[in-house]
Amino acid sequence: MKLLLTKLLYALIGLCFSFASYAQDTVWVDATKVNTKFLKEGTNRYLVYFKMNKDAGRSRPQFWTRNVSFENYNGKEAIVVKQEWEDRDSVVHTVKSVCDKKTFAPLYHQSWWKARGTGEFDFVNKTAKVNNSPITEADTTKNKKFVWQAFEKALNQYTLNWHLDLEVFPLMPYKANTTYMIPFYEPGSLAPKFESYTVTGSGELAGYDNQKVDCWLLTHESKGYREVFWISKKTHEVLKLENEIGKDRWRYKVKLGFSV
Repeated sequence: MKLLLTKLLYALIGLCFSFASYAQDTVWVDATKVNTKFLKEGTNRYLVYFKMNKDAGRSRPQFWTRNVSFENYNGKEAIVVKQEWEDRDSVVHTVKSVCDKKTFAPLYHQSWWKARGTGEFDFVNKTAKVNNSPITEADTTKNKKFVWQAFEKALNQYTLNWHLDLEVFPLMPYKANTTYMIPFYEPGSLAPKFESYTVTGSGELAGYDNQKVDCWLLTHESKGYREVFWISKKTHEVLKLENEIGKDRWRYKVKLGFSV
């Protein structure tokens, strides 16, 4: 009996250490955890494409242009990110997002999609529009009510714009074997939610002139979906994404070294 109690005691101590270790290795991201100094002004471009299986040819290519600038927004220091997504022969999506320069919290987000129109979300004035139609708490239609309720929740807590994930990831305080719970919100979509991203290892990318780039591997998973972001340990910029969708589809994003 005494031996059994001793074993149980050691098991409980081990469990406590396990929980303590988990707590130390998990970072719940808030305004104090981000470091916007890693964002630099300038234009970044990504090649985005799909493969219908790991060894298939590349298909559905797009070019994403993302411009970062530091500006004054209604008397407040801000970071402005403008995006333009192009497919083979036309622009399919444009975005202007404004964030607080210190915390990167969203201040404004305006988007246009070729297939579904426009959206505008003003986090300062607490107003929202979809296809130029205002949305308020008085709306009773299912779609509008869903969008407003999600936006209202985002107004009352610290969030980071999920549509700017390639700009958000450089802000994280990276270290090995650490999970980052990021409070993401996609304006016009689901309510804010903490999403889990874990540093699962390191890797090396080969750059121009035989340059070797040491990277963190940041992994995000959900049912039938897995993303691995390759993030430079030196600059924190996202250099590559490998995205497994289901069992037979892959999506890739690759940062271009230069383009015209």
